[in-house]
Amino acid sequence: MVRAHSLSLEWPEGPRNLAKWLFRRFPFLLLNWAVRYFPILRLLKRRIPAGGLLLDVGSGSFGLASFYRDRFAGCDLEFPHPPRQPMLPVRCSATNLPFGDASFPAVVISDVLEHSPPEHRLGIVQETLRVARNLAVFGFPSGSPAYESDRNFQEYLKARGIRCHDWLEEHLRYPFPDFTLFEALDSEWSVESFGNENVVFHEWVNRNELSRMGKGLFWVLLTIAPHAVARMLRLCDRPPYYRLIVVATRKSRAGGAAAH
Repeated sequence: MVRAHSLSLEWPEGPRNLAKWLFRRFPFLLLNWAVRYFPILRLLKRRIPAGGLLLDVGSGSFGLASFYRDRFAGCDLEFPHPPRQPMLPVRCSATNLPFGDASFPAVVISDVLEHSPPEHRLGIVQETLRVARNLAVFGFPSGSPAYESDRNFQEYLKARGIRCHDWLEEHLRYPFPDFTLFEALDSEWSVESFGNENVVFHEWVNRNELSRMGKGLFWVLLTIAPHAVARMLRLCDRPPYYRLIVVATRKSRAGGAAAH
């Protein structure tokens, strides 16, 4: 499911022309996106038959489209940029999804819950499960090491006179979610979890993606060698973790372990 690209041998002359050609020819990718989506895509490949229409809740303009080849529905409150193909964009709230029960074989909701007030989070989880037929995958920063990592990054930005990112301010506004959010789910769901992304590595990626050179290097590597990058990222999935990935499976269809 990880998209790979073949490079044309007809390269434009001049660095500026080359950069423009690359941006037109290949979609921009961030290592931060790969870190959180690659383990989810591996899980979906094992659990969900190919061809079904997935839902990505809180997708923004890119979401799964950065690394997923098949059409999927992406929903969010707004799309700041033109939605990336093959996404089918739907403007809506995660607390009130405009879909019928069990509409999608699998639903992904990555790095969304931490942006919501704690009193809304259980409702978002329940609404996600309502529209999921077989599987729902939740990813979110969790635990004190993750929270301190984000606070450290905020101080890093402040010390360099860089405006704090909106997403980072939202992260630090509320306590991070944790597994207790899923302990009272209906008995029809089987729930398991695993950690994702070492906090030190997370800080390193955040700092390097502040520069054009860092973002450009990661973009090139993800474009020409996505499978090699995926193998490298698996080595960075060790404690203390920045992110928790929770997998909810309907018990009638449960099977296999979520560990990756």
